[in-house]
Amino acid sequence: MAERYNYLFKFIIIGDAATGKSCLLHRFIDNKFMRDSTHTIGVEFGSKIINIQGNNIKLQIWDTAGQVTRSYYRGAAGALLVYDITSRESYNHLSTWLEDARTLASAGIVIILVGNKKDLEDEREVTFIEASRFAQENNLMFLETSALTGDNVEEVFLKCARSIFSKVEAKAVDPKDSGSGIVENNMARPGSAVATGGSDGCAC
Repeated sequence: MAERYNYLFKFIIIGDAATGKSCLLHRFIDNKFMRDSTHTIGVEFGSKIINIQGNNIKLQIWDTAGQVTRSYYRGAAGALLVYDITSRESYNHLSTWLEDARTLASAGIVIILVGNKKDLEDEREVTFIEASRFAQENNLMFLETSALTGDNVEEVFLKCARSIFSKVEAKAVDPKDSGSGIVENNMARPGSAVATGGSDGCAC
């Protein structure tokens, strides 16, 4: 039986290797922590349906290794920009990742800054205040998470998705635009005979 959803949003997860990107993905999709996780080789993919204001939203989430290509950014509606709070180096590279996302992705992409591994407070190298300031200066939403405990992981994806949905509702972004990273699925609406997107339709 086909999944019923009103919209599909394409998400990407970007940031340095070893910041816990794959662990965040698996925690959100399966609510499990990957203790034996290795560095991602190629691309990992997951999807999950959430509900926003009575609308079923399918999040199609892509996670790649540290090196990503232009096509990875294309057609992304949302991005998690991840650093490791115990790694000053991963934080120092955020500006480069942000520049790539804003240059290569659609102009309307919603980006949320994610400080992962907040469970390792004793090893912290980046303060919450410092990262908050970076987020504010770059017009980003910001949360700290722990893929290990699950703290704030679901909220990160929901916060980003809500922001995208509000843009759709305000008509600030057009789902009919193939580069928006948003697909409206009219089959999920009562009385609809034709769908604008397939079950996994996405301008990737």
